[in-house]
Amino acid sequence: HFHTHHHPLSTTAAAQPEELPLTSEEPQHEKHRTESPASEAPLVRAVLGELRVSSVTPNSAQLQWSVPEGSFDSFMLQYRDAQGQPQALPIDGGSHSVTVPRLSPSHRYRFHLYGLRGRKKIDHVSTEAVTGTQEQEELPLPSEEQKHEKLQTEAPPSDAPLMRAVLGELKVSSVTPSSVGLQWSVPEGSFDSFMLQYRDAQGQPQALPIDAGSHSVTVPGLSPSRRYRFHLYGLQGRKKTDRVSIDIITAQPEELPLPTEEPQQEKPETKPRPSEGSPVRAVLEELRVSSVTPNSVQLQWSVPEDSFDSFMLQYRDAQGQPQALPIDGRSHSVTVP
Repeated sequence: HFHTHHHPLSTTAAAQPEELPLTSEEPQHEKHRTESPASEAPLVRAVLGELRVSSVTPNSAQLQWSVPEGSFDSFMLQYRDAQGQPQALPIDGGSHSVTVPRLSPSHRYRFHLYGLRGRKKIDHVSTEAVTGTQEQEELPLPSEEQKHEKLQTEAPPSDAPLMRAVLGELKVSSVTPSSVGLQWSVPEGSFDSFMLQYRDAQGQPQALPIDAGSHSVTVPGLSPSRRYRFHLYGLQGRKKTDRVSIDIITAQPEELPLPTEEPQQEKPETKPRPSEGSPVRAVLEELRVSSVTPNSVQLQWSVPEDSFDSFMLQYRDAQGQPQALPIDGRSHSVTVP
């Protein structure tokens, strides 16, 4: 279905011409390493392990990798979309997996993962994946309901030792004009992974694979003031064994803070309500851009005093439409896709 290549550094210059990193960049890349200042010498060699495809849907691919030696400050995934346009996805240095969204069904993609130290690409691995066919992950329609029940009763004997796994209620944790945060629990048993399915504003089925360790997800790229029905499946192996659903209406388009709104922001801080006297004042520190690609930006910030329950990033897209991205209170960075 797909195959994997590992390019050791010595052969990076012989990379296929179709690869995104321009060939002119490669020789420099070698040179840097030999002329690196003495201060860099003690750095342990950092090596990327094999890049593997852990799951595909008609419109996404989940990739994972290891770092058998040393460590990287960050990663960068590069690939061409179905239109042949180069795409680049910056990834946090602590992550060893990524879900690539907005792919096209039944299409072969070649993914290149780079390990970065500072802004320098140190190592590179590649793999190919073919996305699923549209029918393969058609959204649950009433006729699928019975099939879903049947699956549980007719499990082959080899699956018998599987503990019954049950999904708790699917709940909304946040709603903005362009995204929805969902959360759920697993009161009984455990699942190998989850799959969230819904139809976008154009009626196209979308499928989002979710890691077994996650019990929440933020669905981006939605349209304002629109009703969506989300179906969450719990998978054991590749089999959907339980399902919960929810209907949600996204928020109305929000006016983004424009410079004229700034003064209001000062007011609440100078006149705290008496009930707010006890918590320490929560303060946001400078918002910094940590990396930029042609189609994404990575931002980071700190909270030097106290803490916030959550964050909200707002901006206008290239069409001037307001966009809002809810962020977990523990996160101090975000990639805007």
